[in-house]
Amino acid sequence: MPNANEPTAARPAAAAPQAAGPAGTLPGLSEAQTLGLQELLRVSPVADEIARRFQEAGFRLALVGGSVRDALLGRLGNDLDFTTDARPNQVLKLVKGWADAVWDVGIAFGTVGARKDTPAGSFLIEITTYRSEAYDRTSRKPEVTYGDTIDQDLVRRDFTVNAMAVDLPGRGFVDPHHGLDDLEARVLRTPATPEESFSDDPLRMMRAARFAAQLDFTPAPEVVAAMTAMAERITIVSAERVQAELNKLLLAEHPLLGLRLLVDTGLAGHVLPELPALRLEEDEHHRHKDVYEHSLTVLEQAIALEQDGPDLTLRLAALLHDIGKPRTRRFESDGRVSFHHHEMVGAKLTRKRMRELKYSKELIDDVSRLVELHLRFHGYGGGEWTDSAVRRYVTDAGPLLERLHKLTRSDCTTRNKRKAASLSRTYDGLEERIAQLKEQEELDSIRPALDGNQIMELLGLAPGPVIGKAYKHLLELRLEHGPMEQEAAEAALKEWWAQEQQGH
Repeated sequence: MPNANEPTAARPAAAAPQAAGPAGTLPGLSEAQTLGLQELLRVSPVADEIARRFQEAGFRLALVGGSVRDALLGRLGNDLDFTTDARPNQVLKLVKGWADAVWDVGIAFGTVGARKDTPAGSFLIEITTYRSEAYDRTSRKPEVTYGDTIDQDLVRRDFTVNAMAVDLPGRGFVDPHHGLDDLEARVLRTPATPEESFSDDPLRMMRAARFAAQLDFTPAPEVVAAMTAMAERITIVSAERVQAELNKLLLAEHPLLGLRLLVDTGLAGHVLPELPALRLEEDEHHRHKDVYEHSLTVLEQAIALEQDGPDLTLRLAALLHDIGKPRTRRFESDGRVSFHHHEMVGAKLTRKRMRELKYSKELIDDVSRLVELHLRFHGYGGGEWTDSAVRRYVTDAGPLLERLHKLTRSDCTTRNKRKAASLSRTYDGLEERIAQLKEQEELDSIRPALDGNQIMELLGLAPGPVIGKAYKHLLELRLEHGPMEQEAAEAALKEWWAQEQQGH
């Protein structure tokens, strides 16, 4: 079947499933790709084992989609995707008693999940019945119908590089849409026309951006054109599914490629409109930076500072840290451009957008807090940090301190090497001051010398707002002056209470 996006003459129809030769090679595959598939099958005897169960029951089973793609790219993990002509309830019967765990949360969409423990490790397996699915114009849930052939299943898939299969246990290579060619060219095409594919499931437009970020692949021109023309269609997809794709994109190896694609096609205008809004029009005197490009650079620099793998909290904060600028931009009388309090406005916008994308409360709190604090360092001039200022900086950041260090350092994108070096030295100085104070006092858990119970006992009061007010006063003294002995704290509390009573 020719690729629907190419003239028939340019891409002759692929042959029927090709069986492995005597040495295990698959026709049409390069030696490296054949080795990739052989390695997959060598380390995954589980694939042949489960395939035989299906074969003995009269069904077909094939390794499919991302598993085949990743094997050919030499990046396969222990997650395996299969497709079959068996219906979901039949799949359940075949895997029960064989798998170490089985779940059917996706059975309404034709998918059964399982875990198989082997000497080579635990494999997470998904087996999906041949199917086709499509959205109508109003529904947020796709309608699923089952098919009878693997070709029907493959044509419904998002991209040709995900529309390849290895028929098991015979190991025939199935590639009716020339995914192997596109894999070698590192191009994203759709098995059907892009318009058909994106109408069936608009989330595939975001997947194009995600795969660009994960695999460093380039969407074909007709794919980009369809994404641009159909961008508004993404609004039919639930926020949860959009968020999941956005997370995968942000945590990928090349997130900037995916983000640029979202912005350039107009998709970001529907799912993350604050990002394209950063492309402030440049005035003729270039009196301010391109905030959009600056934000992407900050994200890139933050990624370079990660130490324990991709950090979604840090990456979101880096991307969104300046989204308050369009709302706060002012042209001053002296010709400068200002963005007063953009960090506070940005924190509110971050919270609002992340809520709409259905992020967890904890992640929303952390990311919006980092956005709010990202300018705090610059409020202390050239590094004249008092002990009190250091305590407040550490206390306000709390468990986000290390991320705030990374975000603040990443926010320096000046090309002026002298200015960049000066900012870096100043921040080095702050981190040194923090380390010194941590040795002298418990900076990580700053609290007053007296707790609430002690305050109530000393003042002879029952629980109420005044106890919280007293605690806050003692905390301010702790931040300003450092650790206090209990006797000094009691004296300070009594003095405060006397003033409070006089005031009333």
